[in-house]
Amino acid sequence: MVQASACYHDSLDRNDTFTLASSCRGDHPATHINGGKRMKKYLGKKLNGRVVSLHAGKNTDLSKQPQASLKAEIGGFAGDKHQGPVRETWEGEWRLAGTIRRNERQWSGVSTEELDHITQRLELTEPLSPATLGANLCVEGIPQFSLLPKGTMLVFPSGAMLLVEEYNPPCSDMGEQIASKYATRSDQPLTDKMWLRPASGRRGLVGVIDFPGEIRVGDEVEVRVYEEPDIRLL
Repeated sequence: MVQASACYHDSLDRNDTFTLASSCRGDHPATHINGGKRMKKYLGKKLNGRVVSLHAGKNTDLSKQPQASLKAEIGGFAGDKHQGPVRETWEGEWRLAGTIRRNERQWSGVSTEELDHITQRLELTEPLSPATLGANLCVEGIPQFSLLPKGTMLVFPSGAMLLVEEYNPPCSDMGEQIASKYATRSDQPLTDKMWLRPASGRRGLVGVIDFPGEIRVGDEVEVRVYEEPDIRLL
């Protein structure tokens, strides 16, 4: 069983997550208005990217070790901290902390483009590493990766398929790790909350393993973007 994570979600308005201007053509997000704030929704059915790095492990500081390949199993990545069919709830979820629930966080992913944005906004002296963030995979070539909707599938050459469950909001516990490991170009000390706004809408995704298989660094990944079916009542 996966242990409850101390990295609970901080109080950023979820609507604030999706505020960037965007194109509404091709396989890009379109901008929608929701409650006076701009929200994004992907249009188009397929995107293609590449696996830049892979990570797994059970480090106590939330980070993970670089790997040349990962074995995706039903339940998670072999040998990873978040592997398992169930997990404990943490503070801030709908049920009491420590309650057993389905593990919808068997994998986590980020993109190089979004990490570059966070690095620049924080003015870090070195690039923010996906290993520091505890991500299992880092991809490139997928615009605004964190906005891919629930139900989207990431398909790999081996047949492995990862299913997106939800956006992974930034938290102050991870902010503590960043503050302890990185410096800024201005020598201004980092705090645990300084990364929350730059990372909003760019922290990455979590999900489950839908089909097992091996994933390797350098693999192409086909993204099959979920679209709600056009259901009509007759």
